[in-house]
Amino acid sequence: MTSDVWLPIPADEIEGLPQAADSGLTYRLWDGGEDFPADPADCVFYTVPYMSGAQTATRPLPAMSSVRVVQTLSAGTDNVEPGLGSLPSGVRLCNARGVHEASTAELTLALVLASLRGFPGFVRGQDAEEWRSGFYPALADKSVLIIGYGAIGAAIEDRLAPFECARVERVARSPRTTERGAVRPFTDVPALLPEADVVILSVPLTAGTKGLVNGAFLAAMKDGALLVNVARGAVVDTGALLAEVTSGRITAALDVTDPEPLPVGHPLWHAPGVLISPHVGGSTSAFMPRARRLLARQLTRFAAGEPLDNVVRTTGPTA
Repeated sequence: MTSDVWLPIPADEIEGLPQAADSGLTYRLWDGGEDFPADPADCVFYTVPYMSGAQTATRPLPAMSSVRVVQTLSAGTDNVEPGLGSLPSGVRLCNARGVHEASTAELTLALVLASLRGFPGFVRGQDAEEWRSGFYPALADKSVLIIGYGAIGAAIEDRLAPFECARVERVARSPRTTERGAVRPFTDVPALLPEADVVILSVPLTAGTKGLVNGAFLAAMKDGALLVNVARGAVVDTGALLAEVTSGRITAALDVTDPEPLPVGHPLWHAPGVLISPHVGGSTSAFMPRARRLLARQLTRFAAGEPLDNVVRTTGPTA
């Protein structure tokens, strides 16, 4: 049996990978295509193709009887978790912490600023040759609530710092204190929502966060508030959101939607006060260099028998 490593990037394009002759690893290229590059039973390190849906991401898992590591190139792991139950015990699931923070935080600020300052209307005005001047909301002096204060949430706050926000509140599963201030528990969200002008979602999709933003959540937001979702579409109840934005009470900027991709004719496309980007939070020129460095680092550690970075779960009897 060989020790195969499945990569969605050609191995010769990743500087710093362990040499096959020294490590005993054989690199196989699989980017989610119909045909597997080799027998999945020989794979010991599986890198999930980037931006692949659950059907593609999990397709080889039932046959991966030798796999020891499943590495995503996304911050979230929800697309592979449905297939983990078929894996042997002790398989480490690793995410791509360190790859997407900068790009996702950039897009978050772009969505906030574009929504507040009326950029969608400016673009439509340009198309129609209309000069749509006027006064628009500023980010300055606004209160911002970041729900999901992991690496991406912290990167978002780093980029908010120069914009003179009145205050930034942080919420995460585990309350703690950071250099920027307290991170409060999810139980505090109902008390924080009525004071927030901008609510940013950067949580992972889990059983606990699916549908987190429901009718009650949205009703608690203040009139005129902006909801920004750079997490996963299913964190938000689409029907409840449509009801609120259609009424004009709140606005929304969405990099992710439920369903996704958003089908032709879906009412979100033309809902008032909604700005949509097509899930491009991490899809920038910054992605590939960081992804390559992550894979080189992880595989060097793996070949040396050292602890891996970014382990979010290890399979076992309860996985």
